[in-house]
Amino acid sequence: MRVYVGMSGGVDSSLTAALLLEQGYDVTGVYMKNWTQDLPGMKCPWADDLADAKRVAVQLGIDFKVFDFENEYKHKVVDYMIDEYKAGRTPNPDIMCNQEVKFKLFLDAALEDGADMIATGHYARVQDGVLKIAEDANKDQTYFLYRVTGEALQKTLFPLGGYKKPQVREMAKERGLYTAGKKDSQGICFVGKVGIRDFLSQYVQQVPGNIVDKQSGKVLGHHDGAIFYTLGQRHGLELGGGLPYYVVGKDMDKNEVYVTTDLNDGALWKTDVTLASVHWINDAPADGEYSIRVRHRAALIKATLATSGDAVKLHLVNAERAVAAGQSIVIYDGHVCLGGGIIV
Repeated sequence: MRVYVGMSGGVDSSLTAALLLEQGYDVTGVYMKNWTQDLPGMKCPWADDLADAKRVAVQLGIDFKVFDFENEYKHKVVDYMIDEYKAGRTPNPDIMCNQEVKFKLFLDAALEDGADMIATGHYARVQDGVLKIAEDANKDQTYFLYRVTGEALQKTLFPLGGYKKPQVREMAKERGLYTAGKKDSQGICFVGKVGIRDFLSQYVQQVPGNIVDKQSGKVLGHHDGAIFYTLGQRHGLELGGGLPYYVVGKDMDKNEVYVTTDLNDGALWKTDVTLASVHWINDAPADGEYSIRVRHRAALIKATLATSGDAVKLHLVNAERAVAAGQSIVIYDGHVCLGGGIIV
């Protein structure tokens, strides 16, 4: 069976390729060239990552290819992200990258090129098109995979789903893989160490505006664009003084950011949430109680789900802080990831 492994130049995808080879698969490594642009003060690491992926492929004695998705990636992931921020929402580009690039473009290109399956270094488990939480709960990436289809998952292998991260590093060392000691990449999926603010400022005009105390209406300070702030944010406000301030809202038309020192402010907490752009990996679940995750690495919490036309309404057992429009909530039944939607 021919498997094309998405090799990013990191330790996870390197070990993925090695394990599949040991399990008897006919393995080809593929580097997805999604982003190559340098940003001010930050060189895009794509050439180094490509070289690392290639070195590991040579070590393993497997074929290696480069699939160029840069154009599609710009339209499907980067433009989407910029448009969402401009609309005052807080999107998740990694989720869109998985939906549009890795488990659509890459999958289709691999199958067309002669692969039977694809594999990636994601921490998740898959069985007959059903997505399940990884063994390593701390590294579990099902939150980012909830928009992938059951059909795509039937053609996907996640060999690392049963391992914990320290084991993965150890196994990579034992096999002498070139990337065994390489640090995990941080920051946005496609721009290495650059923060979202630095990235956005290359594409969006910075327009100064007021930071306003929600209670008193008093102007407390200034910001360089409401687009850069998200609900619940505390850092980067630079208001000084005693108690910390939290972002509780913003008006994109007025370019104003509203803050409070009151952690119990109603705008910061939600018990009822509506999801749009709902996606189910397989069949839509019946109304009832499920576990949900409001952000990556957040604890699973209980919520009651009720379908309303194309939307899903969730009633959370306990109020959750800083549930921002544009972010995703992912829904689980036990260990199974069912799907989710985008917060309205």
